[in-house]
Amino acid sequence: MMKKKHKPQFHVPNFGAPNRKRVTDKWKSQRGIDNKMRTKKAKMGPTPSIGYKNSETIRYARPDGTFEFIVHNEKELISVSSMPGYSAKFAHDLSSRKRAALQKIADQKSIRILNRL
Repeated sequence: MMKKKHKPQFHVPNFGAPNRKRVTDKWKSQRGIDNKMRTKKAKMGPTPSIGYKNSETIRYARPDGTFEFIVHNEKELISVSSMPGYSAKFAHDLSSRKRAALQKIADQKSIRILNRL
Protein backbone atom coordinates (compact mmCIF):
# COMPACT_ATOMS: atom_id res chain seq x y z
CA MET A 1 0.00 0.00 0.00
CA MET A 2 1.26 3.47 -0.86
CA LYS A 3 1.45 6.14 1.79
CA LYS A 4 -0.35 9.42 1.42
CA LYS A 5 1.66 12.58 0.85
CA HIS A 6 2.32 14.84 3.80
CA LYS A 7 1.08 18.34 3.22
CA PRO A 8 1.99 21.38 5.32
CA GLN A 9 -0.39 23.53 7.33
CA PHE A 10 -1.69 26.32 5.15
CA HIS A 11 -2.15 29.51 7.15
CA VAL A 12 -3.08 33.08 6.36
CA PRO A 13 -0.12 35.49 6.43
CA ASN A 14 0.77 37.01 9.82
CA PHE A 15 -1.30 34.42 11.62
CA GLY A 16 -0.50 34.65 15.32
CA ALA A 17 0.41 38.34 15.24
CA PRO A 18 -1.11 40.27 18.17
CA ASN A 19 -3.39 42.32 15.94
CA ARG A 20 -4.63 39.21 14.07
CA LYS A 21 -6.28 37.27 16.92
CA ARG A 22 -9.62 37.40 15.10
CA VAL A 23 -8.21 35.48 12.12
CA THR A 24 -9.24 31.82 12.26
CA ASP A 25 -6.64 29.10 11.81
CA LYS A 26 -7.70 28.03 8.31
CA TRP A 27 -6.70 28.70 4.74
CA LYS A 28 -8.25 31.64 2.96
CA SER A 29 -7.19 32.57 -0.54
CA GLN A 30 -5.29 35.85 -0.61
CA ARG A 31 -6.88 38.71 -2.53
CA GLY A 32 -4.96 41.83 -1.54
CA ILE A 33 -3.24 43.82 -4.26
CA ASP A 34 0.07 43.93 -2.37
CA ASN A 35 -0.23 40.59 -0.58
CA LYS A 36 3.13 38.84 -0.51
CA MET A 37 1.69 35.36 -0.18
CA ARG A 38 -0.51 35.87 -3.25
CA THR A 39 2.55 36.86 -5.28
CA LYS A 40 4.43 33.82 -3.85
CA LYS A 41 7.28 35.69 -2.16
CA ALA A 42 9.87 33.61 -0.36
CA LYS A 43 9.35 32.73 3.33
CA MET A 44 5.65 33.57 3.27
CA GLY A 45 4.67 29.91 3.65
CA PRO A 46 3.23 27.33 1.28
CA THR A 47 0.02 27.83 -0.62
CA PRO A 48 -2.35 25.04 -1.73
CA SER A 49 -1.64 23.79 -5.22
CA ILE A 50 -2.37 20.77 -7.38
CA GLY A 51 1.00 19.25 -6.49
CA TYR A 52 -0.17 18.34 -2.98
CA LYS A 53 -2.93 16.11 -4.35
CA ASN A 54 -2.66 12.35 -3.72
CA SER A 55 -2.98 9.78 -6.49
CA GLU A 56 -6.49 8.55 -7.28
CA THR A 57 -5.81 5.06 -5.92
CA ILE A 58 -5.26 6.31 -2.36
CA ARG A 59 -7.05 9.66 -2.30
CA TYR A 60 -9.90 8.87 0.09
CA ALA A 61 -8.28 5.92 1.85
CA ARG A 62 -8.31 5.63 5.62
CA PRO A 63 -5.02 5.23 7.54
CA ASP A 64 -5.49 1.44 7.64
CA GLY A 65 -5.76 1.33 3.82
CA THR A 66 -9.50 0.68 3.52
CA PHE A 67 -12.17 2.90 2.04
CA GLU A 68 -15.45 3.90 3.71
CA PHE A 69 -18.82 2.86 2.32
CA ILE A 70 -21.84 4.58 3.90
CA VAL A 71 -24.62 2.12 4.67
CA HIS A 72 -28.30 3.05 4.90
CA ASN A 73 -29.98 -0.37 4.79
CA GLU A 74 -29.42 -4.13 4.82
CA LYS A 75 -28.99 -4.41 1.05
CA GLU A 76 -26.09 -1.93 1.06
CA LEU A 77 -24.49 -3.67 4.05
CA ILE A 78 -24.49 -7.03 2.28
CA SER A 79 -22.99 -5.43 -0.84
CA VAL A 80 -19.99 -4.28 1.25
CA SER A 81 -19.08 -7.90 1.96
CA SER A 82 -18.43 -8.45 -1.74
CA MET A 83 -16.19 -5.37 -2.03
CA PRO A 84 -12.65 -6.09 -0.83
CA GLY A 85 -10.83 -3.16 0.72
CA TYR A 86 -14.01 -1.44 1.94
CA SER A 87 -15.37 -0.95 5.45
CA ALA A 88 -18.97 -0.12 6.32
CA LYS A 89 -19.97 3.08 8.06
CA PHE A 90 -23.51 3.66 9.28
CA ALA A 91 -25.26 6.75 7.93
CA HIS A 92 -25.87 9.50 10.48
CA ASP A 93 -29.66 9.31 10.21
CA LEU A 94 -30.06 5.62 11.17
CA SER A 95 -32.06 4.89 14.30
CA SER A 96 -30.48 2.95 17.13
CA ARG A 97 -32.88 0.04 16.52
CA LYS A 98 -31.86 -0.16 12.85
CA ARG A 99 -28.15 0.11 13.79
CA ALA A 100 -28.49 -2.81 16.22
CA ALA A 101 -30.19 -4.94 13.56
CA LEU A 102 -27.54 -4.11 10.95
CA GLN A 103 -24.77 -4.74 13.46
CA LYS A 104 -26.03 -8.31 14.04
CA ILE A 105 -25.96 -8.95 10.29
CA ALA A 106 -22.46 -7.49 10.04
CA ASP A 107 -21.20 -9.75 12.84
CA GLN A 108 -22.61 -12.82 11.09
CA LYS A 109 -21.02 -11.88 7.76
CA SER A 110 -17.78 -10.59 9.41
CA ILE A 111 -18.11 -7.08 7.95
CA ARG A 112 -16.08 -4.38 9.64
CA ILE A 113 -18.13 -1.42 10.89
CA LEU A 114 -16.32 1.82 11.62
CA ASN A 115 -18.89 3.49 13.90
CA ARG A 116 -20.34 0.70 16.01
CA LEU A 117 -22.76 1.34 18.86
